[in-house]
Parts: sequence; C-alpha cells; structure tokens
Amino acid sequence: MGFRIGNGYDAHRLAENRALVLGGVVIPFEKGLLGHSDADALVHAIIDALLGAAHMGDIGQIFPDSDAAYLGVSSLVLLARTGRMLAESGWRIANIDSIIVAERPKLASYVPDMERCISAALGVPPEAGAVSVKATTEEGMGFTGAGLGIAAYACALIENTLSEGNIQ
Repeated sequence: MGFRIGNGYDAHRLAENRALVLGGVVIPFEKGLLGHSDADALVHAIIDALLGAAHMGDIGQIFPDSDAAYLGVSSLVLLARTGRMLAESGWRIANIDSIIVAERPKLASYVPDMERCISAALGVPPEAGAVSVKATTEEGMGFTGAGLGIAAYACALIENTLSEGNIQ
C-alpha cells in the first residue's frame, strides 16, 4: 500500500467566445475549450489521475457539472481541493506526468508556466520537478488533429503517508 498509480484523460471541444486555459494558463488563441468550468482538459486529466490513484472516484463524481457552484470555476480551484482531499486521507503526491494533445496552438513556450500553476495549486514546490507537462500533435489525425478539440492524458504516483491499514 506504499505507492499507487492513477491515470486520467480528458478532452473538450474548441469553441468560439471562450478563453483557452490549459494547466491554469490562459493561452492566446481564437478559440477556447467548451465546458461547465473553465474546461481545462489538462487539469481535469490530472484530477482524474489523482482521484483514481487514491480510489476516490472521478472528477464528475466529486465536482459534478450539474452543480452550479462549478459553473465557470477555475480548474485550479478544483485541483487544489483534490490535493487537500488526498492529503487529508494520508496521501502525498510523488509525481505527475502529463501530455496535452493539440494541433494548434503551439504550447511549448507555456509549459513552464503550466507546471508552476499546477505545482502551486497542489502545494508542491516547482523546483522538486514533481509535475511534468508535455505537448504533442496528432499530425492531422483524429479530432485533435482536425482542430476540433484538445485532449490531455495524465499519470499520477501517490505515496501513503500513514501507517498501513489507515488509508481511507
């Protein structure tokens, strides 16, 4: 029970008149992601990876889109709550590895800011290197390659900070 791994995935359509937010960073672009919250697919994938590793359900169970309290909310707020939930249950985040799949815009220059925002929301020192963000394209294939949306994948490793048997 010392370590657990979780995987997360999220995807959102690109839409007019929305800000593009990825990893908590507003990225200049002609479209943004459509969703109940700010639709930050990267942060949503990370939340699901963390919740999955801790066996706490998924983002839709914890932060349902049927709840008006989450309308337009920053996904970093939800991430911070998730981090607190894990800590209160005896888990420490060892590391997070993630990847954004988007044909456009080019994201490499925003990656360091994304890593800092995610680290800050989770209370993980950025210099620890516990949060990794990468970006890739699908070279014109699929819905991301066609520019219809953006997807993200994440993997999280968490560590038990309580004695065995005390994990909630």
